[in-house]
Amino acid sequence: MTLSLRCLARRARSSASGVGVSTFSDYLGSKSNRAAGDRFIFPPNVMVEIKALACELPSRRGLPLARWSLSELRREAMAHGLVAQISGTTLWRWLSQDALRPWRHRCWIFPRDPAFAIKASRILDLYQRRWQDKALGPRDYVLCADEKTSIQARRRKHPSLPPAPGRPMYVEHEYARTGAWAYIAAWDVHRAKLFGRCERKTGIAPFERLVAQVMRQEPYRSARRVFWIVDNGSSHRGQRAAVRLQAKWPNIILVHTPVHASWLNQIEVYFSIVQRKLLTPNDFSTLAALKSDLIRFQQRYEKTAKPFEWTFTRRDLCSLLAKLNAKSRRLAA
Repeated sequence: MTLSLRCLARRARSSASGVGVSTFSDYLGSKSNRAAGDRFIFPPNVMVEIKALACELPSRRGLPLARWSLSELRREAMAHGLVAQISGTTLWRWLSQDALRPWRHRCWIFPRDPAFAIKASRILDLYQRRWQDKALGPRDYVLCADEKTSIQARRRKHPSLPPAPGRPMYVEHEYARTGAWAYIAAWDVHRAKLFGRCERKTGIAPFERLVAQVMRQEPYRSARRVFWIVDNGSSHRGQRAAVRLQAKWPNIILVHTPVHASWLNQIEVYFSIVQRKLLTPNDFSTLAALKSDLIRFQQRYEKTAKPFEWTFTRRDLCSLLAKLNAKSRRLAA
C-alpha cells in the first residue's frame, strides 16, 4: 500500500524523538528520490514550516535568542521534529528563495504622529510641485534642510595605505580626535542645488545663518514663495520657528515633517552620500581639513547633480498607512 507524502510527513512529526522522521527519510531513500548531488528531496510542507519558523521571533518560542542564525534555526527545526537531519546549505537555499535573512535586523520607528498622513502628504505634494491642491508657479522653490551633527575629524595614528593587488585599502584602527563639526545643509529639490556650512554646534543661530546664506541669493531673494522642509529638531521646531523665520524672510514657508519621519526629507539622501563617499573611512589630519573636504565635496557633487528620482507618492503613503493600521488591529486583537 502506498502512503501519501502528507500522511508520511504527519506520521514523521508525531515522533518527538526523531525516529519517525528517520523512517520517512529512509522511505525517500528506498524510492531513490534523490536530488542532484545526492540530496534528499524534502516534501514541500517541510520547507514551508521551516520558512515559517524563520519568520518567528525566537523569544516567542521561549528561546534565549535575539534572532536566528542559520545554525540555531537548523537546531530548532530538528529539535521541534520538523526534520531529523538537514544541512545548513539546504536551509540557506530554501531561505534564499524568499530572500529570508533572519540573522539580520534593522531598527525602525512606528509612525506615532497623530497628523502623520497630513504632514507627510504636504511634503509629497511639494516634491510633485503642488501645494494645497494647486500647482507651484515658476517663482516657487522647495528646499530640504537639516544638520548632520558631530562629524569627527579622526587623525589615524599610522597613515592609511592605498589598495594593492590582492588587498583592500588599509586604515589604522587607532586614531586621535581633533574636534568635530556640525554640517548644516540645504538641497533645492527641483534645481539640484546645494548650500552648506560647517558650524561648531547646532542651534537656532547656526541654522538661521544657513537660511540667510540661501535667502540672500537669487532666485530665492525675490521668489514668490520658498518652502523649507525641515524635521522637528530644536533649531527649527514648531510654529515659533516658522514665525521667527517669516519675520526675517516674508516669502519663507516652513514645512515640518511628521515626528520621527526624517526619511521624508531629501537632504537625508544627500547626507547618506556624504557619509558613504567622504566620511567612510574617517581619516582627516585636522579639523580644518575636514571642513575643507566637506565644502569641496559639496561643490564637486553639485556639478553633476540631478534632482533625486523621488517615487514615493501619496498613493504609496495611503497604502503604507493602511498596512500599518491593519497590523496594529491584528496585534491589538
